Amino acid sequence: MGFENDMHSLDGWKKLYPEKFAAEENIFSHIRRGDHIFVVSGCGEPQYLVQALVNYVESHPKAFFDTEIIHIYSFGIAPYTDPKFKRNFRLTSFFVGNNTRGPVNEGLADYAPVSLSDVPALIKSGSVKIDVALVQTCLPDKHGYLSLGISVDMVKAATDQASVIIAQVNAEMPRVHGDGFIHIRDVDFIVRHDEPILELPGTEQTETTQRIGNNVARLVQDGDTIQVGYGGLPNAVLANLYNKKHLGVHTELFSDGLVDLINAGVIDNSQKSLNPGMSIAAFCMGKKSTYEFLNDNPSILFRTIDYTNNPLNIARLRNMVAINSALEIDLTGQATSDSIGSTFYSGVGGHQDFMRGALLAEGGRTILAIKSTAMKDTVSRIVPFLRESAGITLNRGDVRYVVTEYGIAYLHGKNVRERAMTLISIAHPKFRPWLIEEAKKRGIIYRDQAFIPGKRGEYPEDLETHRTTKTGLHLFLRPVKISDEPLLKDFFYSLSDRSMNRRFLSIRKDMPHERLQDFVIIDYSREVVILGIVGSAENELIVGVGQYGIDEKSHTAEVAFAVRDDQQNRGIGQEMLSYLTYLARKEGLLGFTAEVLVDNKPMLHVFEKGGFDIKKKSDAGVYDLKMAFRG
Repeated sequence: MGFENDMHSLDGWKKLYPEKFAAEENIFSHIRRGDHIFVVSGCGEPQYLVQALVNYVESHPKAFFDTEIIHIYSFGIAPYTDPKFKRNFRLTSFFVGNNTRGPVNEGLADYAPVSLSDVPALIKSGSVKIDVALVQTCLPDKHGYLSLGISVDMVKAATDQASVIIAQVNAEMPRVHGDGFIHIRDVDFIVRHDEPILELPGTEQTETTQRIGNNVARLVQDGDTIQVGYGGLPNAVLANLYNKKHLGVHTELFSDGLVDLINAGVIDNSQKSLNPGMSIAAFCMGKKSTYEFLNDNPSILFRTIDYTNNPLNIARLRNMVAINSALEIDLTGQATSDSIGSTFYSGVGGHQDFMRGALLAEGGRTILAIKSTAMKDTVSRIVPFLRESAGITLNRGDVRYVVTEYGIAYLHGKNVRERAMTLISIAHPKFRPWLIEEAKKRGIIYRDQAFIPGKRGEYPEDLETHRTTKTGLHLFLRPVKISDEPLLKDFFYSLSDRSMNRRFLSIRKDMPHERLQDFVIIDYSREVVILGIVGSAENELIVGVGQYGIDEKSHTAEVAFAVRDDQQNRGIGQEMLSYLTYLARKEGLLGFTAEVLVDNKPMLHVFEKGGFDIKKKSDAGVYDLKMAFRG
């Protein structure tokens, strides 16, 4: 036992490998001019080691020149980007962070746009050369193994290729199971320095992020395996998943929110088709309690990033749901996550890896979650076209679900006009008129596309509800959206001539765009149009349409509805009338009026079962109904 304790404290290993514990000045003297130095990044950055390297250069300004610093993302310190070290260091980053964004865009550092899954292969092939690796590890176990802790990602590939490995051994670093172990004999130099591991400060949820998180959560089902990206939005998504069951995790970033869901029993990985029972990740950025959770936890495996982010591995996971964000998306569905115009802002990261891999998975889904605006609501993130020089991270064929605080848009299989209208419907209301006009100018949408600006035309999400008919049919009842014109066209053309005549009291059979606009461009302060929907969010089918328009003089409303011929006698009309009645009474209306053909017995029957005091007058084969609400 005494020997074990001695070894664990490094004293025993010092006796066995005294040359590895050299003075820092001697250690850094092994770096040569032109060397390629890999630095562990994110929250795993060896801060003391990085600062010691820079201090060495300050005291030995001619020790080496033109070395290349290589990392993914610097969350902590990056003193090597200071212009005074431009002869000593040049940074290449695979992801642009806050403290390197300035140097990269000023030409003082370089950004390498590449999917993270490709980086280990680039390192192994020598395309990305690594001479020296600066890493941070936990204390060695009794067998001499050091854990790379919370950053395995491409670090393992770097240590496998580096000629010189310098490790900051830190008692604060957790021992994490998986691919991140390196034996002390394979480390060239060890610097013992304990310091707190960098923590990612939590972001407070806002009403906006909460609404986005709630919308995304609607698309996550029990038993799904999830990947969630970095930032406030993903955290809001995770906070809305507590009513789910048996979720799994296969992700690059392991975050605080995942720990909370594991502790709550929501994540148990029991239904994963790859690595069942295990949460899989490549690195972690979080708070200290999350690092403590990871320490020696056999249910969490950190794998190299060419495993976690390999699209072929992601495709092996049934019901894989990839949830990521973007900086901008245009009306055709192109999205950027790495740049704002010509300004490099972040990086490709694992964005493409997961968004494409999940599409190959059985039951897989991809979700792009974005705030509708930026810069305190002064800029729309949904734009007519991406800015000049912006990098297209996801092309038009990549994007499936787009979610903002104003709703869910599904783009796959839609033409450009349909995509534009769908995205406009979830844009911030104050930017919708602008988007409509810009889309008209470019011929993306109908030149005569109508629109009601302001609150009157804003989609009333609070009117969405779910009902089950007397025959057991599950209905999603929601207000019509500006983007529903194609669905309504299909609905009306599914009706028989008889049903069309009964609904419109007319023999007219066509339903052109000009006429359909009357159903989708709604002033919600004066009328209501409710759709009865069945099917999934990506394949909605309208089975019923109900509407009423308010007569302000009588404080009543004229009501009408229609049901698809192949869905009649299933209780749809009754449920729709019941819901319309609820909404009208909520607004304080006194009753409904309606015109019904005398031979339209089914419609009359629905009204008669509606619980109204009905007065009916017949004229030229049409009943004029006045239906007062009771009580």
